[in-house]
Amino acid sequence: MIQLDIPGHKKIKAQHLVLDYNGTLAIDGELISGVAELLVKISEIIQIHVVTADTFGKAVKNLEDIRCIITILSNTDQRKQKSRYISRLGRKKVIAIGNGLNDMFMLKKAALSIAVIQKEGASAKTLSKADIVCYSIIDALELLINPLRITATLRN
Repeated sequence: MIQLDIPGHKKIKAQHLVLDYNGTLAIDGELISGVAELLVKISEIIQIHVVTADTFGKAVKNLEDIRCIITILSNTDQRKQKSRYISRLGRKKVIAIGNGLNDMFMLKKAALSIAVIQKEGASAKTLSKADIVCYSIIDALELLINPLRITATLRN
């Protein structure tokens, strides 16, 4: 569990980390260098879920050595599918990270949301729903390992 007590903000007791795959953990279907190692470390403190359309068909293979739950979405209304996934887990217990338009509702619903801008870019609508924006998934994942960075960013 990741616990956050941010002054002027909501208290968070996160049990689940929900991640997009392409554009967030991977570029063109391949995991970004350094991501696997961070995910292994994070999986020791929180349950990881990867919810993806799996555009390149590589998510399951590339994540096989990481303790996580992988959900491949159908092609219809992925924003709503991701939002429902967060609801099933219990939105107050979820940290979500994504970049695409199909991540917008997921980020809006999670207790804490992080958008990443990488080589694929990020949807401006999705960015507007995030609590925090990072330039790389490495930076975003390191926030979870060093939660006082989150406090420093979000306190008022």
